[in-house]
Amino acid sequence: MNKPIQSIRLILLLTLSGALSACAYYFDTAPKRSVARRVEARLVTDEGLRLEVLTKSPPESAEQALPKFNQRRPPAERGLPPEKPDGTTTPKPAPEASKPLSIAEARALALENNLDLQIARIDPKIAATQVSEEEAKFDDLIFAKAKYANKNTPAYNLDVVTFTPVDPKSSLKNQAAKLTAIPQETETLELEAGVVIPLRTGGKVTLSVPFDEKRQFKGVQSDQYLSALRFSISQPLLRDAGIDNNVAGIRIARYEQEAVNLKTRLQSIRVLAAIDRAYWGLYVAWGELDVRRQQYENAADNLAMVKKRVAEGLTAAVETNRAEIGVAERMEGLIVAETSLKLRQRQLKLLLNDAKLDIASPTVLVPQTQPTMTSFEFDREQLVRQALDGRLELLELELKLAADLTKVEYLRNQTLPLFMLDYSYSSLGRDTTSFGGAFNQTLDGDFSDWSIGMRMEYQLSNELRRSRLERAVQERMQRLSTKQLRELTVRREIYDALDQLSQNWQRILAARQNVVLAGLNYDAELKQFSEGLRTMTEVLETLTRLGEAQLREVRAIGDYQIALVDLAFATGTVLGHSRVNLGKSSDVNLKSTLPD
Repeated sequence: MNKPIQSIRLILLLTLSGALSACAYYFDTAPKRSVARRVEARLVTDEGLRLEVLTKSPPESAEQALPKFNQRRPPAERGLPPEKPDGTTTPKPAPEASKPLSIAEARALALENNLDLQIARIDPKIAATQVSEEEAKFDDLIFAKAKYANKNTPAYNLDVVTFTPVDPKSSLKNQAAKLTAIPQETETLELEAGVVIPLRTGGKVTLSVPFDEKRQFKGVQSDQYLSALRFSISQPLLRDAGIDNNVAGIRIARYEQEAVNLKTRLQSIRVLAAIDRAYWGLYVAWGELDVRRQQYENAADNLAMVKKRVAEGLTAAVETNRAEIGVAERMEGLIVAETSLKLRQRQLKLLLNDAKLDIASPTVLVPQTQPTMTSFEFDREQLVRQALDGRLELLELELKLAADLTKVEYLRNQTLPLFMLDYSYSSLGRDTTSFGGAFNQTLDGDFSDWSIGMRMEYQLSNELRRSRLERAVQERMQRLSTKQLRELTVRREIYDALDQLSQNWQRILAARQNVVLAGLNYDAELKQFSEGLRTMTEVLETLTRLGEAQLREVRAIGDYQIALVDLAFATGTVLGHSRVNLGKSSDVNLKSTLPD
C-alpha cells in the first residue's frame, strides 16, 4: 500500500478518535425524552399562584355577608377588644417588653433560622456529589509507563530446525541443524504514553505512542529503535451498547438530585405552613386573653357597682357575694388564658429559632398582621387539577418513576449476550540510530499492523440478571400504586380543606351574630339589675354567655386562617399564599440538570 493511502488512513483514524471523544458530550445535547419532558414541565409549575386567583367570584367580607349588623355598637359597651375599621380586633400588648411581629417577618425568620431546614439544605449538596461520581466514569484517562531491563544471558540450546533456502539449489535445503543462542548482554528501554477515552456508547478508544530501544553488547553488537502510533477501539454491540444504557447511572443520579431538591423545597413549604399555623394560634391566644381580661374587668366593675348600691341601700347585701364569686370565677379563666398565651409564645419562638427571641426570654410577641376576613368560592375540580400539577410530593414521585424506568431499561439490556467488536491499527517505524528516525518512519506510514475481531460471552441460565430485572419491574409497579394512592389522598385533602374552610367561615358569621345579640342581652340584664328586676347571678350568666360567644368568634377567625393555610398546602400554592419567593436557593437550573 502506497504512502498517501497509509497517511490518509492514519488521519482518518485520528479524526475518528476525536469524533468519538466528542461523542461523550452527546448526552447533554440529545433530544429530550418523553419522560424527561413531562417531569421538566411539572417542575416548572407556578408555585407562586395565590388562592385568590382561583376563586370563582369576588371575595366577600363578613360585613357584606351580614349587612344588618354593619352598624355595630361600640366595643366598650360589649366588652370587646378595640376594633379595627375592618371589624377585626387587635391584641393588647402585655406590660412586659413586647415585639410587634408581622406574619411576613415570622416567615422570613423561620426560613433563615429553622434548624430542620438548615439540615435539609445539606442534602442537595450531597446529591450533587453523586451526580459528579457518575459523570466521572466517563473521564478520559491519560497514562504513561516506562520500563528498563538488562539481560546478561549465557549460551543455551534452541530448537532443532530444517532449512528452506530461497535458492532451491542451495546445499542447505532440508538440512537439519540445532540452534544455539550465544551469550548476550541486552539493554531494553520501553516507553509508552497515551490516552484512554471511555465512550457513552459503551466503547473504549485507546490512542498511544510506544517507543522501544534495544541494545546488544556481546556477540553481534546492534542497536534498534522502534516506534508506533496505535489506535484501538472496543465497542459492545448488545449488552452495554448505546448511550441510554451507559448514561443510565447519570440519569438516575440526576433524577435523585432533583428529588432531593424537591424535598428541600417541600421542607421550606412545611416550615412556612407550620409558622402560619403557629402565628394564628398565637393570634387566637391573644384574643382569648383579651376576652378573659374584659370578662374579669366587667365582673370587677359589677362588683364595684354592687358595693356602691349596697352602701346606698338600693341592693341587698347578698348581691355582693354573688358579684365576688363572679370575679373569682373569671380570675381562673384569666390565669388559664395567660398560661395558654405563654405556651403559644414558646411554640412560635421555637419555630423562629431567633437568637434574640429565646424561648425563655421575657419578650412578648404581638401579632400585627390582620386575618383574612373574606370568603371565597372555589372551583373544586380546578383546585384538584392545580394540586395534581403542583404538589411537590407528586413531582417527587414522577422523578422516582422516571428513575425506575431508566433502571428497568438498563437491566433489560443487561440480560442480553455480550458481543464485543475489537479493532486496532498501528503505524510502525524502525531505526538503528535514534527514536526520531523511528518516529519519522511511523509518520510516513510505510508499515502497519491492524486487526479486527469479535468475542461473545453469555451466562448459561442468566438467572441473576433476569431476577434483577424482575425486581426492578415490581418496584416500579409498587411505586405506580403509591402514586395512585397519593393522588387520591391529595384529592381527599383538598375536599376536606374546602369543607373546613366553608365551615369556619359559617362559624365566624354565626359567632359574630351571637356576639352582637349576647352583648345586647347583657346590656339589658345589667339595666334591669339596676332597676331591681334581676339578680347579679342572672347578670353574670349573660356576661358568661357574651364571653363564650366572643371566644367562639376569636377561635373561628383563627381556624379560618389555618384552614386557608391547609388549603394552600393541599393545592401546592403555599408559596403564593405566603407571598414568599424562595428563588433558586433550593432549586437547580432545570435545563442543566434534568437528564435528557
